[in-house]
Amino acid sequence: MTAQLLLVQALNGLQFGVLLFLVAAGLTLVFGVMDFINLAHGVQYMLGAYLGASLAAATGSFWLGLLLALPAALACGLALEWLVFRHLYDRDHLAQVLATFGVILFLNEAVKVIWGSAPLQVPIPDALQGGIALMPGLVYPVYRVAILAAGLATAALLWLLVERTRAGALVRAGASNRPMLAAMGVDTGRLFMLVFGCGAMLAGFAGVMAAPILSVDPGMGDTVLILAFVVIVIGGIGSVRGAFVAALLVGVIETLGRSLLPDVMRLFLAPSPARQAGAALGSMLVYIAMALILAVRPRGLFPARAG
Repeated sequence: MTAQLLLVQALNGLQFGVLLFLVAAGLTLVFGVMDFINLAHGVQYMLGAYLGASLAAATGSFWLGLLLALPAALACGLALEWLVFRHLYDRDHLAQVLATFGVILFLNEAVKVIWGSAPLQVPIPDALQGGIALMPGLVYPVYRVAILAAGLATAALLWLLVERTRAGALVRAGASNRPMLAAMGVDTGRLFMLVFGCGAMLAGFAGVMAAPILSVDPGMGDTVLILAFVVIVIGGIGSVRGAFVAALLVGVIETLGRSLLPDVMRLFLAPSPARQAGAALGSMLVYIAMALILAVRPRGLFPARAG
């Protein structure tokens, strides 16, 4: 692999990591603050992509579709919280897993009924067409750079909200000691709704941003959900900073692993077995990294402060 291709794959990994962070940030707060396992978080990413694609097509503008999709994703998240999830907060994790898995099945089928099974294509907005010359002979797509910039800006804004506002202090307190927060008279029900709605909107934002570079199809949130859980385990449950660092780490490992390992395996195997072995090892690499990190840091890299 050439240095140029390695740089491109590293940038792709960072961009994928930023999208993972947008999904994992809401998931880690929901899990950390509410102690609630939401397997349906991935379908909120999928709904964001479908809403963005439909609204962009209806308005003729990707940007207007994005602006309209964010409150729509928020409304969908709040509706799910009100209709389903708030009735599961006091149930055990098994009940939460089963119920949210049922939500996945229902919404995947609902998407097929409304939009059909065929993938939707979202064109890249005209303002972000073309590429940026990083070095002689290497042009990187402007839209992928925009995703990276938007994700980093969102991460900075989320950090400010969590670390520098009263609402963020309540969220951090809930992640550290939820019973004590309720004992102090804080309306935890309203806090839970706020956290859940923001998490749904972040996942929806990731779905809209990913739509022009990925096909929008039913079940597109399943793979993202699995990797988002890996992110929050590595980063530390309830930690936004941990989710950010772990998401970038997972994105780079996932992307470079899938692109580099087949070339590495060709040093030892024939081309066809090398491709197969490299692909298999590439898909395992993230989980191997997670096991190694947890062996050293069982609570993750940046666990939420206890007490």
